[in-house]
Amino acid sequence: MKRMGMRIRTGMKSLHTAAVFLLIAAIILLSSGVMSMTAQADLVDTSDNVTIRQTSISRGKIGRNMNLSVEIWNESGSDWENPKVVIANLGNYMAKPSEQGMEYIFPFEKTAEKKLGGTLKAGSHRSVSIPVRVRADLSEGYYYVTVEVRTEDDGYIESDEVNVYVSAPKTGEDDEEDENKQISFVLGEGQSTPYGVYPNVLNFAINMRNSGLADALDVTAQMVLDKDSEKFPFDINDGNYDRTFERVAAGETVALPYSMAIREDVYSGFYPIGFIITYRDNATGDLKEEENTFWVHIKNKEKEKETAEWNEHNTTSARIVVESFHTVPEEVIAGEPFQLILNMKNASSNISASNIMFTLKSETAGSGGSGSTSGGGSVFTTQSGSSSTVVNSLEPGEVTELQLDMQSVAGIEQRSYYIDIVAKYDSPEYKNAETTVRIDVPVHQIARMNVGTIEVQPDNIKVGSAGGCNVTFPINNTGKVILYNVMVSFEADSIAPAETYVGNIQPGQTGNADAMLYGAAPTTDDGKVKVIITYEDVDGQAQEPVEKELTLFVNEDVEEAEDMMVGDFEDVPMEPTFMQKYLKYMIGAAVLAAVIAAAAVIRHRRKKKAALEDLEDEIS
Repeated sequence: MKRMGMRIRTGMKSLHTAAVFLLIAAIILLSSGVMSMTAQADLVDTSDNVTIRQTSISRGKIGRNMNLSVEIWNESGSDWENPKVVIANLGNYMAKPSEQGMEYIFPFEKTAEKKLGGTLKAGSHRSVSIPVRVRADLSEGYYYVTVEVRTEDDGYIESDEVNVYVSAPKTGEDDEEDENKQISFVLGEGQSTPYGVYPNVLNFAINMRNSGLADALDVTAQMVLDKDSEKFPFDINDGNYDRTFERVAAGETVALPYSMAIREDVYSGFYPIGFIITYRDNATGDLKEEENTFWVHIKNKEKEKETAEWNEHNTTSARIVVESFHTVPEEVIAGEPFQLILNMKNASSNISASNIMFTLKSETAGSGGSGSTSGGGSVFTTQSGSSSTVVNSLEPGEVTELQLDMQSVAGIEQRSYYIDIVAKYDSPEYKNAETTVRIDVPVHQIARMNVGTIEVQPDNIKVGSAGGCNVTFPINNTGKVILYNVMVSFEADSIAPAETYVGNIQPGQTGNADAMLYGAAPTTDDGKVKVIITYEDVDGQAQEPVEKELTLFVNEDVEEAEDMMVGDFEDVPMEPTFMQKYLKYMIGAAVLAAVIAAAAVIRHRRKKKAALEDLEDEIS
């Protein structure tokens, strides 16, 4: 029992120690999580988004409500029934490494979704605005979230990442927060200022968006009229200029169309057009009211100038500068659309600016020297047709963001072109001030080439032949940029690897490729030889190679093969015949037999002679 008690106490002590360690670990994790919430994510590239697209980055205030606005494009080839859009929370508030090496932070207090309803047909798109609330523990900057399109029963369809920007509320801003309204209206969002010239009729439509969190019912937009031409620039011909809507959903934008005749006695300038918007937040609720303003630009007679001599040094005005700018996409391609985002700042320390009109004036094509396209047209144009936009006011040190959809001319030289931003504005002591600032926007051209007819002489060669095959063809630079270090290489199993250097090819000129190919092995396929053309851009970066083909057959050398066969045959030792093998012995035997026969004949003759001599002696 004593031993068991000690064991229980030891176990309790271990549990206590483990609990302490778990508590410390939880505190560390929580602290690291909180610290990571102040980290800021990089902007993600949304230029390749197919399904969820952003025409502009949604902006919100820290700790406040905002709307995340996107466009949903159905490029799937089939209709989507009752889809919904969901802002997904990756990481559940925890830090998560992103591809840029930063920490992922979900910037909203919770996930959100918005049902589109109905059918989103294939090839069509729909704008959607999702109400969310920005977390209060964030730092100012850019964040990104994943937006998903799902089926009605939460089945996954597609997803993309989009950017948001959050900033701190302004000093002295009401803590009750205007963004917290369930229903609120914004006029002229994403529009250029309507521009009318007397005596023409000005036809325009005002975008009115419900930026709140709930649908508005029985909406009426009432234009505020005035008999004074200095306050209202249009003739009052109709008895009613109200525009009514049964419902304006949260995030929905409706158009207020007008056709207005410009007054004869009105002066040139910008005029604020007041609106009183009434609505209900439910079917039986009381009418609520909101006031708003929209600006128009009128061109008519100018006001008479003051007779006293004016000296600009006796007055003080605000100083408008470009704090920063960037383009989306980052690389502007000649002839393709892009978005120019300008951050304009009132750099004055204590002077405000009001009624600010920003006008963009582009460099003209052909004005930059040799290589530019002639014609004198603007290098950059706005897609809306209007190059001016108006900002009501800029306080000292305040920055406003201008977003303009633009396009560059297709046939221009690859270099930087300037855009002048002309700002006309009023300051307390300086009316109709004007300043011009300039930015340079690099424009890139896509390299283009055309390969002429490939000449192959001869189109049949032999393996190991010293003559080989001569290949020639022209390379035409049909683009607007120089093709640097052009190389041509040839690849096939039947030839020895070969390459030739063409060099730099100027725009509109032709380089000639000339190479000798030698057979390495007999052709066993259709005789196709791959021709690979490589080149570099002005920065020395290798570009995507261009591939072509030529036909060349490599045959085996038959004469050489026969010579090899004959030589091999002669080198093989032959088996000797009987005569070749024993001839020397037979000759020796014959010689020996002849010697023996000759000796026998001599002996016989000597014996015969001796016998005759003996016979003669006896007779005598």
